[in-house]
Amino acid sequence: MAAEYGALIISMLLTPVAGTLAATLVRKKRIAEMATLASAALILVQAVALASAVISEKKITAFDDLFYLDAFGALVLLPVAGVGCISALYSINYMGRQYERGLVDDRRIIRYYQGFNIFLLTMLFVPLSNNMGAMWVAIEATTLVSVLLIMLYTKESAIEAAWKYLIIATVGLSFALFGTVFFYYANVNATSAQSDSAMNWTDMAANSELLDPNIVKIAFIFVLIGFGTKAGLAPMHTWLPDAHSEAPTPVSALLSGVLLNCSIYAILRFHIISSGTLGPEFPSQLMIILGVVSVGIAAASMYFQKDMKRMLAYSSVEHMGIVAMAVGFGGFVGIYGALLHIINHAVAKPLMFFASGTISHRYETKAMSEIRGVIKVMPVTGALFLVGGLAIVGMPPFNIFASEFLILSAGFGAGQFLASVLVIAFLVVIFAGFMKHTIRMVFGAPKEPGKRIPGDGEAANTGKLALVPMIVLAALVVMLGFYIPEPLQALANDVMLVFSQNTAVAAQAGGAAG
Repeated sequence: MAAEYGALIISMLLTPVAGTLAATLVRKKRIAEMATLASAALILVQAVALASAVISEKKITAFDDLFYLDAFGALVLLPVAGVGCISALYSINYMGRQYERGLVDDRRIIRYYQGFNIFLLTMLFVPLSNNMGAMWVAIEATTLVSVLLIMLYTKESAIEAAWKYLIIATVGLSFALFGTVFFYYANVNATSAQSDSAMNWTDMAANSELLDPNIVKIAFIFVLIGFGTKAGLAPMHTWLPDAHSEAPTPVSALLSGVLLNCSIYAILRFHIISSGTLGPEFPSQLMIILGVVSVGIAAASMYFQKDMKRMLAYSSVEHMGIVAMAVGFGGFVGIYGALLHIINHAVAKPLMFFASGTISHRYETKAMSEIRGVIKVMPVTGALFLVGGLAIVGMPPFNIFASEFLILSAGFGAGQFLASVLVIAFLVVIFAGFMKHTIRMVFGAPKEPGKRIPGDGEAANTGKLALVPMIVLAALVVMLGFYIPEPLQALANDVMLVFSQNTAVAAQAGGAAG
């Protein structure tokens, strides 16, 4: 079976390479669109097959443990594949309209689809990597590829945002590299592990109780700062609003919906090792502090935002902070809430970016003060934008409400009253600011939008391929507020076992089950 899984993994990694080659060799817009969509759809099918194998086998390995996929990795892999597929579909309409308006030419649109496929490849490699050094390389590669996508339009503001992102993320990931090397050194120094396996996560986790606590403390701080920079945790988040604001909308959806998850995933892998060495208190307190600071800075920033995509970018800072805080709270409810929040955010945030991109096309601006009466001008898009906005701020009955409720319950249950109360206060500010902007855009009096773009009817102005991805995501936002599919539930339960190997989750889970 290992050979079969290895073949499936290699096939999935080669699929975006094939999409890139098709776009590069043919160099026709239509071929690039269809090749990318077919590539992303096939990746999703293969990711579902791998997740199904993980549900039945609990974990799969290939090529002498070079590739390792357990339930935790599968919960990150599925959103990467899913959001990648739906972003490829949305790209056909979005980039097509950019092409029609002359904002991108033939050369740039081919470059976009080349970058899109390679970006997917780098993110797919993260949850599949057992070697922590290889995972670091994959996350660094996501930076290099996404920088080119952010500066696609070669505007001064886009180039500035791309360079800011490149410099800050690279410096941050340098810290992550130091932390990874320290973990490797601690593992080699404490055990007789061979050099070719001492960098593997499975080896580090198995030996976590033997590692030097002083080295692990330093290593985890480096890792948290380094990967936390890429995850958008405050105060290392400063690249994120600029990058998300300037990137093409489908790329913004990938950056916010799944790339941040990859970085959080790396932190949590090292958190498990650190908890096994130090106990959960030290790494968890650091996670709580960064989580609360992130939500607080996001609250202050979102209230006074004027740019729609920058507001959504700060919302991503908020939600990554909530995930970090949930892991810090720990326990069965905290970890389970963090896992649900990772999935929920990966569904809700692309919906908001897609809707904002469609609205920006219609109104020819990202300035929220210039966007009014969306529900009258674009009834379907306006309704979907409102649904996404209500979900993002945690309103019931949408999906994010459920995970945020679990996380705050975990905070009070763990005795973290100050952090929980502060976050509730910040969430109230975020709700007020976000809804202030959203209500004005959706229900305000239109500013003659009909003069901006010719054409009658919403479909004429947006295109069906823009509406279909949003409708699918909105349906998931509503469904996940009421019901978690059995496969996702099974994966989440198995992830609890991964965390319970080095934390007290197992005991609390047993008590909850009783």
